[in-house]
Amino acid sequence: MQPIVGIAIVLGCVFGGFMMGGGELRVIWEPVELLIISGAALGAIVLGNPRHVLNEMVLQLRKAVTMRKQSQEFQRQLLLLMYELLQTAAGGLKALDAHVEAPQQSALFQRYPLVLAEPKLLHFIVDNFRLMAMGKINAHELEGVLEQELEAIHEELNQPSKSLHKIAEAMPGFGILAAVLGIVMAMNTIGDGASSAEIAEKVAAAMVGTFIGIFFCYGVLDPLSNVMKQLVKQELSTLECVKVVLVTHVSGKPPLLAIDAGRRLVQLNLKPSFALLEGWINALTGEDAPPRTPNRRAGDPR
Repeated sequence: MQPIVGIAIVLGCVFGGFMMGGGELRVIWEPVELLIISGAALGAIVLGNPRHVLNEMVLQLRKAVTMRKQSQEFQRQLLLLMYELLQTAAGGLKALDAHVEAPQQSALFQRYPLVLAEPKLLHFIVDNFRLMAMGKINAHELEGVLEQELEAIHEELNQPSKSLHKIAEAMPGFGILAAVLGIVMAMNTIGDGASSAEIAEKVAAAMVGTFIGIFFCYGVLDPLSNVMKQLVKQELSTLECVKVVLVTHVSGKPPLLAIDAGRRLVQLNLKPSFALLEGWINALTGEDAPPRTPNRRAGDPR
């Protein structure tokens, strides 16, 4: 819903204001100018990026357009999955082999389909549990390894939004390129005996190229690159959550404290309270929540 509202505001204000000023939409429709600008932008993206960056860009654009964001249900499944994995690891990391070697076939992982639907997150989880199972590694060493891995992931996932932002900055230049070509064609008609009205119409058509370039820069591509950057930040916060859970577990803390340490890194708008997390775990294990002592005011004799 939010992308539709944003698009409606941009189109309504830009083209609605143009029509209110007496303009006609037909004079803006210039397929040749649009072909030159969009073709130059697409070619520059293909030329300037390797295939894996282009594939990641397509995936991120799809998420940005559909605004597919994480939900609290996703956070619930992630935290409970990590809790179950840590509980299983308490009997020895080798007990995890059946789950981490083939997570898609694991009954444990299948209880959390939203995590299974995120391949990068899934690989990060199972790869690092394999690392822990291969031999002794202390918390400091594990934290160093995971920080380096997250830094590399961050750089790779941010590359599509950086590339799109550069293309957005180049769009006014592509618009000027199309406008110059239009002016050249308009000037060529002078020798053919074209009237001043025909020349003026061709010049106006050429100037539409400048408008298209600026519009796509600030009204389309730059906002999309910003949304992609925010989605990457959200994805990285999830990986950071998993990292903290693993490091806290390796340092010798019980599973509940390790999961709570990871909960603290969840984005603020999705972060569950500790009481809610505890309720999720109690529901998972079938235990009743422990009774809580009611708060008493100072001086209360009861």
